[in-house]
Amino acid sequence: MKIQHMGFNQKFLALAFLAAFGSAHADDDELTQLIKPDSTVVSVGAGTVSGDSKDRTVFSQYNGWRKNDASLLLDFNLIRRDEATGFWTRAEGRNIGLDNRELRFSQQKQGDWKYSAEYSELVRHDPRTINTNLLGAGTSTPTVVNLATPGTGSDLNLDLKRKGLTLSAEKWLTSNLLFEASFKNENKDGARLSGIGNYCSNVIGSLINTCAGTTGALLMLPEPINSTTRQFEVRLNYSGDSLTLNGGYYGSFFTNANGSLTPSVSGNWGPFTALEPGPTLGGLLTRPLALPPDNQAHQLYFAGNYAFTPKMRATFKVAYTHATQNEDFGSVGLAGAPAGVGGLGGVMDTTLAQLGFSGRPLAAAPKLSVNANWRYENKKDKTPLAAYSDNGVAPYTPGLATNASRSSEKANGKLEATYQLPDNYRATLGVDYAYVHRNRPVDSATIPAASFTALREETEELGYRAELRRSMSETLNAGISYGQSKRDGDQWLQLVAGYPANAINAPLGTAPMTMMDRQRDKLKLSADWMPTSALSLQFMLEDGTDKYSGPVGKGLHDSGMRSYGVDAVLTLSDAWKLTGYVNRGEQTLHMDHNAGYILALDNVNTSVGVGVVGKPSANFELGADLSYMDDSNRYNQSMATGAAIVDGLPDVTYRVTSLKLFGKYALDKTADIRVDLVHQSAKFNEWTWGNAGVPFAYSDNTTVGMQPNQSVTFLGARYIYKFK
Repeated sequence: MKIQHMGFNQKFLALAFLAAFGSAHADDDELTQLIKPDSTVVSVGAGTVSGDSKDRTVFSQYNGWRKNDASLLLDFNLIRRDEATGFWTRAEGRNIGLDNRELRFSQQKQGDWKYSAEYSELVRHDPRTINTNLLGAGTSTPTVVNLATPGTGSDLNLDLKRKGLTLSAEKWLTSNLLFEASFKNENKDGARLSGIGNYCSNVIGSLINTCAGTTGALLMLPEPINSTTRQFEVRLNYSGDSLTLNGGYYGSFFTNANGSLTPSVSGNWGPFTALEPGPTLGGLLTRPLALPPDNQAHQLYFAGNYAFTPKMRATFKVAYTHATQNEDFGSVGLAGAPAGVGGLGGVMDTTLAQLGFSGRPLAAAPKLSVNANWRYENKKDKTPLAAYSDNGVAPYTPGLATNASRSSEKANGKLEATYQLPDNYRATLGVDYAYVHRNRPVDSATIPAASFTALREETEELGYRAELRRSMSETLNAGISYGQSKRDGDQWLQLVAGYPANAINAPLGTAPMTMMDRQRDKLKLSADWMPTSALSLQFMLEDGTDKYSGPVGKGLHDSGMRSYGVDAVLTLSDAWKLTGYVNRGEQTLHMDHNAGYILALDNVNTSVGVGVVGKPSANFELGADLSYMDDSNRYNQSMATGAAIVDGLPDVTYRVTSLKLFGKYALDKTADIRVDLVHQSAKFNEWTWGNAGVPFAYSDNTTVGMQPNQSVTFLGARYIYKFK
């Protein structure tokens, strides 16, 4: 288990505040800590979890308890300060005995220099178990072996491990000029659940029309991951009386040891009964599959803020980013490029500019404050366009598939004014604007014109919002806000087959939701109430709807969200406190499928929790938290007039009940004993990987599943010693 600790800087500031202004909770130990912060705290113990690895796949995705039934619990925190020189040393370690360990070390001389180093590990265990005959899973050259019957293969668990190292340093060059530099290296190694599928049809693609008796197939092929991301940053910071500036360079470099995934097949079965030359289904499923290529990005930026007066301030930022991707096709086993094209030659240049203003602009209206912001982004895709062969095999066939140009312009801004009204009212009015211009996409000759969706090059959105808040009394504050925005754009275009792209104003198909006309309405109510000095309550209600309209009647019609909840804190006594919450959220989506089916998708999430913490005696502290969460996805389906009758999909539900208990006993001023008990019960029901006890099976009878009912208990005990 990972125990959260308050960072030293946060605690130091909090104690400084208490020392300056006084508090009934500031005791002698806290004041001593302010005067002499030197301390070393070591926590050592052991923990254990119940059940086997399949009982805790939900519980242990990231916390290190997937494979280990028992493990060492070890944390430490060291702080040293030389009062004469202002020299600090800090060292911290968390979860040393688990696979999500963290280590930090830093030294600094106050007002002069500082350096630090951090190392971290994190393993993500896929919650699902794969039953398969696949050979070489997690490599770039797996071999697919058919299973005679689903469930008769070997179980495969996929893990993804991250190792990160961060080095940073800073130096004050003058009293107002600070230099900073940092380097971060992260390695990822493992495999991630993925697959490949294809469908042969001369309706969708005129080239792919030979299927050897099989029209479609899916193969489970885990993505092999062995990549490194390196990030560099250097920055200068200037701080003056009215002006602060910072500028620097940021670079990101991604390298992938696996350029492509090339599966092979053992035996003749299913879509591989006839591996004919050319683009047959079996041939397409065994061609190389591109993996994320090497790439890099370089950014120069300059930002700052200027205080015109103590009550008025402006902020600004400009940045330029040059990103490239030029992985050589042949070196990673990919074919089908035009003659003379060795790589994509990807280039994306991005220019960003931002300007903001906040403050009280009118001396005659001191109760009026204004906040304004404008942001502009211009992405220029300078990648050369080329007509690649979509069958991925030689010889190259021209004019089959063309890479797209992703250039775009985006601008958004807001203007907000707040005024303090009489009788403890505060009113806020705001206006928001957003604009997007997209490059017209490039067409591919393999897809019939009727299959292209309608598109828009430009959309813009204008909205307004209003909020009214009032302090009704010393114990009650409430607020209400409402906002509405409308998005529309230029004419809809329908692409016509040809290279480069042509377009006509005759939209067909289903329009993308990001380009459709939309009206958004949102209402929010909130209140803070403290009926007694011991009880405080927070109420929240939020409701929003989106209504869409496009060039045709099909597609997304509307969506909605609403949430409401109550949080409560009850102080039973100086030693005992009770907390609780109830929250419920609902999301809906209604759309018409092009074939005549009407879908109503609903997500309902309910969460309830109660907790208590207290001190039965001066040396004994204990606490308990009980929580329940229910998340349900409902797929309601009906038919439009004339559509064929189909059955709806079953619900997908996820329910988790958690109980957390802890007790800490102080043996003396330097030593504590802490015991943690956590019990989690999870129930998961989904149709995507199986239904009514029948698992989903890939074409080779590989299945993916998860134990639907899981129950796990963690028990940990620690001895905590504080060195002085």
